[in-house]
Amino acid sequence: MKRTLTFAAAAAALAIAGCGGGSNNSSSSSSAASPPPTQTTPTTASGGSGGGGGASTNLKIAADPSGALKFDKSSLSAKAGSVTITMDNPSSVPHGVGVQGNGLDKDGAVVNKGGKSTVTVSLKPGKYTFYCPVPGHRQAGMEGTLTVK
Repeated sequence: MKRTLTFAAAAAALAIAGCGGGSNNSSSSSSAASPPPTQTTPTTASGGSGGGGGASTNLKIAADPSGALKFDKSSLSAKAGSVTITMDNPSSVPHGVGVQGNGLDKDGAVVNKGGKSTVTVSLKPGKYTFYCPVPGHRQAGMEGTLTVK
């Protein structure tokens, strides 16, 4: 257990250091189970959009359980406003989720198998990239497009 926690702390430190300077803020949940969001979007490959005006949008993705460096979805969509992406990690490889675009770059925590990484951002209409902030994972293809309308 100590070794797992040490590895998780080291992976998180590397992820933060790998992102360079700037104002990356973390929004995370621990690897312990947390209650599901109250409003979810369809789990189709294109994601979906939530509620009416002013409502927040909650999107769900998962890391590939086989250990491949990819998410289960390559595109998501949401309405402008508060958007939360929650990534489940069924893989033995640590992963996280981040969002970048239009001057924004924010990462959720890097989590081990069974954990959830969450990032919440306020988004204007446009195209954004969601990605894994673990060094090398995004470059290996662990990213997708988030379209905000």
